[in-house]
Amino acid sequence: MQEIIELARETLDENDQVPFSVYSSFREQRILNVPVMKPLLVFVLSGVKRLGKGREVLCPSGSFVFLSNNPTVDIRNVPDDEEYFAVLIDFDYNDFDQFKFKRRNSMRYFQGEIDSVLAKTLHQYIEWSGFAPPEAWHFRKKELLQIMYQSGYEEVSAIAEPPSLSHQIHDIVSDNISGNLGVDRLAETLAVSESTLRRRLKAEGTSIQAIRDRVKLGRGLHLVQTTMEPIGHIAESCGYYSQSQFTNRFKQWFGITPTALRKTRIHDSGGKCQISGPCTQ
Repeated sequence: MQEIIELARETLDENDQVPFSVYSSFREQRILNVPVMKPLLVFVLSGVKRLGKGREVLCPSGSFVFLSNNPTVDIRNVPDDEEYFAVLIDFDYNDFDQFKFKRRNSMRYFQGEIDSVLAKTLHQYIEWSGFAPPEAWHFRKKELLQIMYQSGYEEVSAIAEPPSLSHQIHDIVSDNISGNLGVDRLAETLAVSESTLRRRLKAEGTSIQAIRDRVKLGRGLHLVQTTMEPIGHIAESCGYYSQSQFTNRFKQWFGITPTALRKTRIHDSGGKCQISGPCTQ
């Protein structure tokens, strides 16, 4: 796994855009209510990931977990002797169109071992990311799904929930995260009436404001975890008027402040500061 870790770091250092993310830390991270709006594949290469409460789902080093685009989950990222390190790849719903026969069930996740085939596939995927244009990313993502399916993980054909109205609004808000689209604009974009929009969201147990919060805080969480951008800059880019407002909402939602979470990624080794993940100035 160490070779893949080093390749992922090198690829991130050399490229501004890649079709994967890296989450790593030197101290344990406990984060509540993590939103998962797209099917998400997590390869744990070092340390342990724990999901849920009570009867936790345990994902040790050398394993993967595939989350559906439905849950909000509590997570713990636990370093081993060195660090926690995971590669994350998210998927669009149409990436699963290749599977003609999709089971309808309530599957929220499945997990398995990173065997030699998956390890080689992941290595090639990361290496390819260093030179492939964004327009080609979905081809390799579909290939990764197919390899998992052919390796016996037939659950991959059923892990993606059909996009709900909430997901559609999530995508619209994500494209204009610093704005504040009103109900009228959203209804117009979706070609429904405002009353229908509110009624359908209520049936899904959510609201426009809740979706806005999820988008903005989800983006903030991702930036805190994957960059070393100043917290104030992250707050502004996520549409918050001040760092304190962002910090308060972040703590209410995730159970930890951005600064405290950022500190888990910094390791003081012999008086020399090491940072997990890429550094964005």
